[in-house]
Amino acid sequence: MSRTFKLGVLAAAVMAAAPAVQAFEAGDFVLRAGVAHVAPDDSSDSITVGGAPLLGPGVDSKVTVDANSQLGIRATYMVANHVGIGVLGATPFKHDINGGGDISSDVKLGETKHLPPTITFQYFPMHSSAAFQPYAGIGVNYTTFFEEKTTDNLNGALGVASSELELDDSVGVALELGMDYMLSENFGLNAAIWWADINTDATVKVYDGAGNYLAQTDEFEVEIDPMVYMVGFTYKF
Repeated sequence: MSRTFKLGVLAAAVMAAAPAVQAFEAGDFVLRAGVAHVAPDDSSDSITVGGAPLLGPGVDSKVTVDANSQLGIRATYMVANHVGIGVLGATPFKHDINGGGDISSDVKLGETKHLPPTITFQYFPMHSSAAFQPYAGIGVNYTTFFEEKTTDNLNGALGVASSELELDDSVGVALELGMDYMLSENFGLNAAIWWADINTDATVKVYDGAGNYLAQTDEFEVEIDPMVYMVGFTYKF
């Protein structure tokens, strides 16, 4: 019996004895963790006070929102072999709010933090025994904003001692595409991308040196509508 033949028989025996990787089946919990990057596709209304431009005639004052990366944590419960309910969470994202329109985007006007919990219904088209598991999902995003702050740049432009930014929470549609590649029965790699409809109504209030309220802007809409990218690890139990 040749050495090559013996090695072939041994390899076949090992493969036959090794358990097949079972990916996702009904009743499984799937946890994913990794780096989540939020890249806003932002725009805003012009900012006015009593219908007049904020910084005077002919000046179109708007805002933009920068990107940020945080730890993303996601979970899926498989309600059937091909259907799961997914929940997206993360450590709080922090975004600088910069100038837009006729205000340079290099000028920081404020900042905020937000949490974007999202629930999606996910469809997994592959057989549950496949190691490669692409999926698509649709659901609802709820974004809550907190720790809103303005900067001295804004206060100086307005000629006031201090100012206050208020951002309303947002509810909108969320879409996702992703894939898991299981390296073993329990561990794998993950990559995913989302789009979320995130819009907030914003108001800026201004105060004098004694803290007395002076005025506020008209409410203006800021559309964030980010793409969210995540790569990380998968654990199934």
